[in-house]
Amino acid sequence: MTGWTADHIPDQRGRVAVVTGANSGLGLVTATELARRGARVVLAVRDTAAGEQAARGIAGDVEVRELDLADLAAVRAFAAKLSADHPAIDLLVNNAGVVLLGPRRVSADGFELHLATNMLGHFALTGLLLDALTAAGPARVVSLSSITHKTARLDFGDLMGERGYRATAAYGRSKLATTIFGIELDRRLRAAGSSVVSVLAHPGLTRTNLTPRAWEHRGRFGRLIARLGLLATQPVERGALPQLRAATEPGVPGGRFFGPARLGETRGRVTEARLSRRAADPAAGKRLWAAAEDLTGVRYL
Repeated sequence: MTGWTADHIPDQRGRVAVVTGANSGLGLVTATELARRGARVVLAVRDTAAGEQAARGIAGDVEVRELDLADLAAVRAFAAKLSADHPAIDLLVNNAGVVLLGPRRVSADGFELHLATNMLGHFALTGLLLDALTAAGPARVVSLSSITHKTARLDFGDLMGERGYRATAAYGRSKLATTIFGIELDRRLRAAGSSVVSVLAHPGLTRTNLTPRAWEHRGRFGRLIARLGLLATQPVERGALPQLRAATEPGVPGGRFFGPARLGETRGRVTEARLSRRAADPAAGKRLWAAAEDLTGVRYL
C-alpha cells in the first residue's frame, strides 16, 4: 500500500503543538509523531496519570496538562494557563472524543456528554486559544470528524438528545457537529483574513480503545461485539495518518478534509474525504455556531 505516511511529516522543530486526548489511540500516535519530528507537544488529557505514562514512551519534548473537555470551567482554566506559558501555539489537534453506549449521560454543565466532549469543549478551547494561534502566524486547527457524520442529522430543537435518546445516534450527531464546526471555522477565519487555517480529518474504521470501553457495561456479549468490530478495523498507526497529514502537510488550504481512500473511506491510503451535504451547509454552520456560542459562553470570529 503506497501513499502518504508519517515519514512525509516535515521538520516540526520550533513549533508548539497541542493534542487533546493524547494519552492513547489516535492522539498518542499523533503526539508521538509530532514530537519525533521535533515539535514541543502538549498532551492535553483528562487523566494526567495516564498522560504521564504515555509521555514516558514518547521520545521528544512533551508536557502533560490536565484538560476535561466536558467541563467548561476546566477548559477555561486550561486555556488561560496554556496561553500564559505558550503565547504562540502553532497547532491545535482537536482529537479527544468519547463513544458511549447505554443511557443518556450529561456533562458538568448539563450537556449531553457526546456533544459536550466531542464538539462543545473543542469549540470553546479553540476560541480561547485563538489569540495564541494567531500569534504563531500560519497556525493550524485540526478537527477530528468521523464517517458517522455522513448519516447523522442535527435537530436544532433538541441538540441535547432529550427526546428518544440513542447513544449511537448521539455519537454521530456529535461528529456531524464537529465537522460543521471545522468547516464553519474555516469560513469565518477566511472572512476575517486570519492566518490560522482550519482543516479536518477522519480515521475511517480504526482500532482504538474507545469502542471496547463503550461496550464494557454489556458484559460477555459486549466484549464479543467489541472483538468482532476489531476485525473490520485498521491499525491505529494508519488511522492517525489523515490527521497527521492535515496537521503537517505544507500549504494545506482551509477547509481541506482528509480520510482513508478505500472501502467507503473505512481504510487505506490517505486521500481527500467527502463531506456530507449537511456538514457543508453554510446555514447549518451559522446556526450551530450561534448555538455553541450561547451554550459555551465563548464568542469569537
